[in-house]
Amino acid sequence: MMNILIPTDFSDSSHNAMKYALEYFSGVEVNFHMLHVSSENFAETKEQESIIQSDEKIQTVKSVSALLKEEIRMCKFHTTNKAHNFFPHHENLSLVEAIRKKMAKIEIDFIVMGTRGNSTMESSELGSNACDVITKVKCPILVIPQNARFKLINNIAFLTDYNGIYRNKVISTLAQTLELHQSPLRVLHIKLPNANLTASQTDNKGFLHYSFKEKKHSFHFVESKDLEMGIQDFVETWDINLLSVVAKNLNFIQRLLLRPTFPDIGYTTKVPFLVLHE
Repeated sequence: MMNILIPTDFSDSSHNAMKYALEYFSGVEVNFHMLHVSSENFAETKEQESIIQSDEKIQTVKSVSALLKEEIRMCKFHTTNKAHNFFPHHENLSLVEAIRKKMAKIEIDFIVMGTRGNSTMESSELGSNACDVITKVKCPILVIPQNARFKLINNIAFLTDYNGIYRNKVISTLAQTLELHQSPLRVLHIKLPNANLTASQTDNKGFLHYSFKEKKHSFHFVESKDLEMGIQDFVETWDINLLSVVAKNLNFIQRLLLRPTFPDIGYTTKVPFLVLHE
């Protein structure tokens, strides 16, 4: 039984992430844990807990409970798998602290987070904390743009610079993802024009080839001065439905996911990211 944690701020982007997760994991037994976090100054006294404030950002325990129940009702309506179970969670902590608390009690396999439009993570209360989650929580994270709609995962891209050997956790999570959707892996390296791999990079490429020898996979090189444009061309050419990247590559994460250089790059609004941890 898999355990999937979905942080929610009850926004459209959160709802979209939930719906995507239901289809993404439609073929497996899953416990979905719906987590809402409140601001640090929320419910400081018992008197405050019983009062519904006019400010929509402040929720009482009672109202949050009702909203989480509604989220679960919606998920039960949309799921097609009777082996999908749903559990509400509410914490008065920061998002990172709340997730770590849940992970200490529950073996979480994936975190699923929603984002909004071109500006992605920085345009919602939930999104403003996503960078911290990606860099500080050691768990695979599916990042779902608000405009993304589930499609069959025909091809999964893995973006790499070949500058290191990936540990078993990265390899096993990628292999599990390939198995889940019966998808081939497209290993992508964006290189500058006329640049060649070093001997070390070539060895690391060989390690990836060996690691996925039992899975359908291929290696691709795209020459481009712009990382974003190179990926955009590849996503469109190869019908990529999921982009995966290792969290330690902070430059990749910031450029591709958090602060895209080009506002018209389509993959940032349509293609989910799988962020992997070693």
